[in-house]
Amino acid sequence: MILTIDPVRLGSALALSGGYLAMCAAIWRARASARRSVSTGTADWLVVHATQTGSAEYLAERTAETMRTGGLSARAACMSELDAGALGSATRVLFIVSTYGEGDAPDSGARFAAQTMGTTPNLSHLHYAVLALGDSSYTNYCGFGRALDGWLAAHGATPLFDRIEVDRGNGDALAEWQHHVGRLAGTSDAPDWEAPGYGDWRIASRVLMNPGSAGAPLYRLGLVPLDGALPDWEAGDLAQVSAPLDPDHPREYSIASLPGEGELALMVRRQRREDGSLGAASGWLCDHAMETDVIKLRVRAHGRFRLNGNAARPLIAIGNGSGLAGLRALIKSRIDAGKGDNWLLFGERNAAHDYLCREELQGWLAASRLAQLDLAFSRDQSTPRYVQHLVREHAQVLRSWVEEGAAIYVCGSLQGMAGGVHEALVEVLGAERVEAMTLEGRYRRDVY
Repeated sequence: MILTIDPVRLGSALALSGGYLAMCAAIWRARASARRSVSTGTADWLVVHATQTGSAEYLAERTAETMRTGGLSARAACMSELDAGALGSATRVLFIVSTYGEGDAPDSGARFAAQTMGTTPNLSHLHYAVLALGDSSYTNYCGFGRALDGWLAAHGATPLFDRIEVDRGNGDALAEWQHHVGRLAGTSDAPDWEAPGYGDWRIASRVLMNPGSAGAPLYRLGLVPLDGALPDWEAGDLAQVSAPLDPDHPREYSIASLPGEGELALMVRRQRREDGSLGAASGWLCDHAMETDVIKLRVRAHGRFRLNGNAARPLIAIGNGSGLAGLRALIKSRIDAGKGDNWLLFGERNAAHDYLCREELQGWLAASRLAQLDLAFSRDQSTPRYVQHLVREHAQVLRSWVEEGAAIYVCGSLQGMAGGVHEALVEVLGAERVEAMTLEGRYRRDVY
């Protein structure tokens, strides 16, 4: 019998095999680079952070600086760079970790939580401390920090001092951590880790974006400083607002505009509590604050959601609701840089009332500033249709964009949307590809 080979099928098989090997190589390089960045370090103290919005990273950098002020060798590192091998060679580690959703690890700590914390290493050589950042309004307050602390202790690691928990940036808890770090470093000269002060702003414009919506009202606020000088920020950054009724716990909002547009724009959903009262911050911003009232606001860099090294890559932006604020700024930044390879997949309730920024998005699409715009309105048909359905429906195109180097940014609600989109991406791209993109910084999320 003569064996014949179809050259078309052979070419397809070779291409498929080559693509698979290339993907495996990318994953291996990302993991190897991450391992090298931790294991080849010479610092005596490692300050490991796991963050979603940048707070833990900021505190880790301040902690490492304090250690160095005392003459110690210390450096900060992302938990995504830490694996069982690197942990096995470390002797002194300070962990600063936030909790995401209902007790989960943030994105930068997800791989460590799923893989390393699933092992049973001997950590009797390790001395550690944990600073857990959280929000007591959630059921599993500081859930990831508590789980990490318990796992370390259960495997023989020795705590340097008791776990410190920080409720929504509580200053007393942060001062206690700084005190312990200062004692470890043998110095009391380190400056306090105070966040930048609030500036005085005013509301220049306030527009209801979804009149007639079945959902809660969503307002676009345009704010300007009272002194007339806009601070600098980048697409992806956040604004912290201190509300008069609850000044101790600032609310964070994605910034929807760029400095060149002449104002700082927010998209704020007016919240109601179970008793019918308005949210302390959203109710004030959306209903009660007048143009003459002073808005206490400060800008906070959100490095994990900036474009950074992804600025030249095609952008796949995915989100829902007020998450359009962060995505809009990212897309506008690339448009201003002359980049038109932008794809927005966005979901809301009804097209008639919740098609946010309709004219602008349609204008960008017509001018080829958006290469593709796909929308899902969940209440416009008998069967709910969400943004994660768009991911599956456009699977082939999405894979093609990713093969061409695209980055994926997700912004919007944690409940429902973020998990659904992540599952859809894993289904479409494969778990290894999604993990590789996360390690490379090509898959980023700002969800709440």
